[in-house]
Amino acid sequence: MLARIRESITKLNSSSKPIKVISHHDTDGITSAAIFSRALQRANKKFSLQIVKNLDQSFIQSLPEDQTLIFLDLASGSLDYLAEKKTDVFILDHHEIAQDIPNNVTMINPLLVGEERYSGAAVCYLFARELSQHNKDLATLAVIGLVGDQFMEPQGPMHHSILKDAEVNVKRGLLLYPATRPLDKVLEYSSSLYIPEVTGSFKGVLELLREAGIEKTSKGYKSLVELSEEEMSRLVTAIMLRKVGDASASDMIGNLYLLKFFNQIEDARELSANINACSRMGYPEAALGLCLGNKNAKKESEKIYLEYKQNIASAMKFISETEKITGKNYTIINAQDKIKDTIIGTAASIVAFSPLYPEGTVIVALAYDNDKIKISARLAGRKGRNLREMLTQVISPLEGEVGGHPNAAGGLIHKSKELELIEGLKNALEIELVKV
Repeated sequence: MLARIRESITKLNSSSKPIKVISHHDTDGITSAAIFSRALQRANKKFSLQIVKNLDQSFIQSLPEDQTLIFLDLASGSLDYLAEKKTDVFILDHHEIAQDIPNNVTMINPLLVGEERYSGAAVCYLFARELSQHNKDLATLAVIGLVGDQFMEPQGPMHHSILKDAEVNVKRGLLLYPATRPLDKVLEYSSSLYIPEVTGSFKGVLELLREAGIEKTSKGYKSLVELSEEEMSRLVTAIMLRKVGDASASDMIGNLYLLKFFNQIEDARELSANINACSRMGYPEAALGLCLGNKNAKKESEKIYLEYKQNIASAMKFISETEKITGKNYTIINAQDKIKDTIIGTAASIVAFSPLYPEGTVIVALAYDNDKIKISARLAGRKGRNLREMLTQVISPLEGEVGGHPNAAGGLIHKSKELELIEGLKNALEIELVKV
């Protein structure tokens, strides 16, 4: 991997063309953009940066050919379109590669070398570190990107080296966030772990904490990271007694990444959620500014994050009340224009993490995006169908775009094909059931 990166740096340095960087608009993409742009700035490279929700053929065709094109955290599924560009193209990504790599494309992707899997921000950080050891201070952003893309458990030596560079404090605990805030508020507003009769209910929160024997101090309730092992154990037991779906205690415990950000110890998952919220609400510049240490952007991002959480609450209310298309092991939620296309994926993830659906259930959520439909598919639990393959089977014949991972994938399709899409999804999911 590092050898590929060094070769790409040599190739990039040999070009005199200005650079155009295009990055994805989620947490991993924004942190990738922040890492890469800071590294280019320090190397005195001329560049421009654009954050996008997705790539399609028309957008790629519109890109200039008198510049070197660099894609971060996307484009592995757009190689056929990029082959037509008469300029050098660099892709730093971690998604599955859907086509043959064209001669004009330099691909840096851990999947090519059979290494451990990690996020786009991690790939960008490794690039920045090879460019200059002075870029080690960007490791914190790489960790936020890793967490944003659900790489919560260290995968191998590269992952461990990034955590070491970032000087992250890793603790085991309940997968609630932020782990640095008072426990009563975290439990009440939790979307990462849905607890029946507790999530969304302050009264339920107080009852749960009382059952767990966790008392309020003169400064209020402790944060998750301040709990003793005994208190943590009692809290987990109290939550398990609430019967959180098919979850076991081990499913609710994982790594908590605590890092210094704006001279304060923060939970990487909360930072990830904040960055993601800004971009999903249409303010990627605030998310990027936050990552780059701008204090005004930090204040703006906090306001946007609050509005985002209110939007999520409205989306979840709509989902709980609307009629759904349900099969034996799947649920399709057609939100149309009732939920923003930029947050439909987050809503689908919350539904998938809820105790309402057994492991292996496929959640597909749809929302309008101007003249297109945004498709977000999520898998309840850790085992089940390959969602990227399933969506490819349905969407490709309808001339749509597909991307993502086996357990979290998405796509775009023209709105005129809405009924065909829904029928295709139902047929694919039912046929898949027969195969299982």
